[in-house]
Amino acid sequence: MSATSPLSLNQIVALCRPGFENDCANELMFHASQHQCNAYVKTKPNTGYVQLIIIETVEQDIDSNCNALSLMNNITFNQLIFVRQWFVSTTEVSVLPEKDRITEISQIIKTLNVKFNDIELSYADTNEGKSLSKFCKQFLPHLQRALKNKKQNQFQKSNNKLNIFFLDSTHVFIGINQLNNSATVAMGIPRLRMPSSAPSRSTLKLDEAITTFLTLEQQQQLLKPGMRAVDLGAAPGGWTWQLVQRQLFVTAIDNGPMDKALMKTEMVEHLKTDAFTYSQKKVDWLVCDMVEQPHRVTKLIAHWFAKGWCKHAIFNLKLPMNKRYEAVRQCEKTLCTALDKIGQIYSLQTKQLYHDREEVTVCVLLDHESFNT
Repeated sequence: MSATSPLSLNQIVALCRPGFENDCANELMFHASQHQCNAYVKTKPNTGYVQLIIIETVEQDIDSNCNALSLMNNITFNQLIFVRQWFVSTTEVSVLPEKDRITEISQIIKTLNVKFNDIELSYADTNEGKSLSKFCKQFLPHLQRALKNKKQNQFQKSNNKLNIFFLDSTHVFIGINQLNNSATVAMGIPRLRMPSSAPSRSTLKLDEAITTFLTLEQQQQLLKPGMRAVDLGAAPGGWTWQLVQRQLFVTAIDNGPMDKALMKTEMVEHLKTDAFTYSQKKVDWLVCDMVEQPHRVTKLIAHWFAKGWCKHAIFNLKLPMNKRYEAVRQCEKTLCTALDKIGQIYSLQTKQLYHDREEVTVCVLLDHESFNT
């Protein structure tokens, strides 16, 4: 395809965790059907991305909002579960010459006829994709300088971000998304360091969950020093450690041993008992990362809210082998039904975080006033 030929942004490219392409595709197709968009998906196992292609027909109503960009605008990114990052693009892969990629990219961008405020270079979260990391880091500043030096500078104050997704060093999808409706970090992958004093790597899951689900203002308001939390299935203490770092007092529930250094902080009470039978007076936070059936964990969390034992919760759901998107939606429905029944005002988000594996993380925040009544 010639770079100067008209380009139609008729697909959504979504990045996801490798192995979860079908779940990501099912989620995108659900939203397309909800907005009455005629579309289909293209996936390949373990590639780390999905294409949702909008079908454009001659008979299509010219007033229809069924196109890739309008569909993206009608979906709130923060409510997507398996999508790490996304952008609208042409369905055709652009082929770049090895000796002059920048000129070809510049011509394609010109044909797109869009303004943008930033550039994101990305690649799939696979072994093959990660090999492009160094190339992208070196290529980005050269591309930025070239685009800014063009007579018709396309860098403008805009809500658009240019996305260039490399399949390899010469094959790319080029498109745009919106800064306020996409991942705030490149490829939806936060760069978190494993703390040397944390008891387990699971600590990164709660760290990522807090920074993903809570704004800085919410973190300051909802995670104040001296607040109290319960950690169900706590041992050896990876999630408890994150709360203690924020100066919360934690009751750790687990029959297994807790990290000795963590217990020396005197901010943790360890109770060796069953998480499913333990009861508690009102606390600020409930967190939970247990290897249990997702519906069973969901019912447990719903029970805590129904009893008024917690204000907010972050918990993980271990996913089944099949129909994972459907299973998550059912768990969300169960939880929402329980919260609606007791008349709570709440927000709920579910996300497969970068540090999750065969699981998703759920965050429920209750409105302060509704909790106090």
